[in-house]
Amino acid sequence: MTYSNIPLSQTVVTLCKTHNVKHIIISPGSRNAPLTIGFTNDDFFECYSIVDERCAAFFALGIAQQLQEPVAVVCTSGSALLNYYPAISEAYYSNIPLVVLSADRPKYLIDIGDGQTIKQKNVYGEHVLYSTNLKLDLKEEEHHGTDEELPILKSIENKLEHFLGLQKGIQTYNESEVHEALTISRIKSGPVHINIPFEEPLYDTVDELTINPKPFSLKDRKETVDDFEIESLLDVWQAAKRKMVLVGVHQPNSIEEQWLQELANDGSILVFTETTSNWHHPDFFPGIDKIIAPLGDEEFKALQPDILLTFGGLVVSKKIKAFLRNYKPKYHWHVDLFRANDTFFSLDKHIKLSANTFFATFFPRITVHTKSDYKTYWLAVRQRRRKRHEDYIKTIPFSDFTVFDAVLRRIPEQSQLQVGNSSAIRYTQLFQLRNDVTVFCNRGTSGIDGSTSTAIGAAVVSKKRTTFITGDLSFFYDSNALWNNYIPQSFRIILINNQGGGIFRILPGHKNTENFDMYFETKHQLTATQLCDMYGFDYIKATDDTSLNSALESFYNASERPKLLEVFTPSTRNDEILLNYFKFIK
Repeated sequence: MTYSNIPLSQTVVTLCKTHNVKHIIISPGSRNAPLTIGFTNDDFFECYSIVDERCAAFFALGIAQQLQEPVAVVCTSGSALLNYYPAISEAYYSNIPLVVLSADRPKYLIDIGDGQTIKQKNVYGEHVLYSTNLKLDLKEEEHHGTDEELPILKSIENKLEHFLGLQKGIQTYNESEVHEALTISRIKSGPVHINIPFEEPLYDTVDELTINPKPFSLKDRKETVDDFEIESLLDVWQAAKRKMVLVGVHQPNSIEEQWLQELANDGSILVFTETTSNWHHPDFFPGIDKIIAPLGDEEFKALQPDILLTFGGLVVSKKIKAFLRNYKPKYHWHVDLFRANDTFFSLDKHIKLSANTFFATFFPRITVHTKSDYKTYWLAVRQRRRKRHEDYIKTIPFSDFTVFDAVLRRIPEQSQLQVGNSSAIRYTQLFQLRNDVTVFCNRGTSGIDGSTSTAIGAAVVSKKRTTFITGDLSFFYDSNALWNNYIPQSFRIILINNQGGGIFRILPGHKNTENFDMYFETKHQLTATQLCDMYGFDYIKATDDTSLNSALESFYNASERPKLLEVFTPSTRNDEILLNYFKFIK
């Protein structure tokens, strides 16, 4: 097998293999050549080459999102690793394990005017769970030579580092730091940064490893049940007549069916589920905004819970946030292994358990089931809202709203739906999806950047066929995502093009002015047809209900290339139709 002759490169590659970091996304460069040589010459690793580092990082995010295991991105020195930052921040807030392996110049070459060089140490600040700056390998002559023979060790600081490195052992230090970073990424499920200095020459190879890392044991993620804490919740829970469970972003198939049924069996519990929650039961409440938006003060008071129990990641619905901030629960408990956000300014307990462990510990201890008509009343409201929803669709002309209705009805069975941010995910929330469709969206930072790249990364490793629904600004912003040699033939993009940032027409502002059009809605006349020609996608266009339904008839048929359906909707009509919807369903 071929290895880089640099011990530090061998160490990083070998320990990635030991930690089962299998998927490696490499962006081309020279300073990272030792890592590229190591990863690409070992059949254990699945390596991908993606030029644009921003796209590469979101592509890796999509893979890690699906596999729920660390995925590594490898880049050269300089501004390259700064392009990872949007995906790193998304990974941090979405608890997705990413490993940044950034090549760097030796310390003595930093800030002397050398090219492609920045201050890379701790560059991601508080948006990574761990950051380490590995030590430069010392060459053989540097171990034994005098000061005059050590051209690298020119400053007092470097001499001190040389001395300390020899005391602890540079190899031992580097192994320890790589172990620690990879362990944290896996156990705490988040991004880490390993900065790796390399001295030239960078391309020399050997046929045998020159290192022998010390053995270590992989740590397991552990959950500790605090019986006193669980017992302290029981009296409050059993006395409450109005309990609301709110579920944000949650991994599909990660909650046991018996616990969903337990929740549904209790008449004092409402379970509000976001589209990204992937929790399903006939008695749950998807389409939160359909319930919340039309309510008045008295109805809000009737909905106000005694206990709010939350699960999962960030919540999309601004309406449920506003409701729970203005009509606060007496108690808010959040169940999550890693983080609890005080989104509603009422959090008083973070229960650091997985949902399954919490329910398995909590439900068997409940001895009193409070009688309540809380769920019965709101199920009746839900039914009325759903009927009004269907009635409204029959009355409106072709628009974003009718497009989402048609598109979401035709998502293939047992498939995966990736959704872009901004209007795309908010429209999707208004519709009830089938239970066999799993849904993902980058809600950690909720940015429009990287959604296409994430969807492609997810599609590459998922066993399910993937559909990606996106708006035009998000799509064109991330158009380099299509510069990718790994896109499955079954991958489908539905691009809803309303010629600008349509969501801004819904928000307060002086729309229909030149200033609004240019600086907020950012109107444009772009189309995806040339991008599809360049990147090898089959292109289909729809401009009305008839052409849309016709396109959807064959859109998911097997093909030799991935497909993109671009649907053009009337920008000046969409906002009024959406705003009138909430009036109509009341």
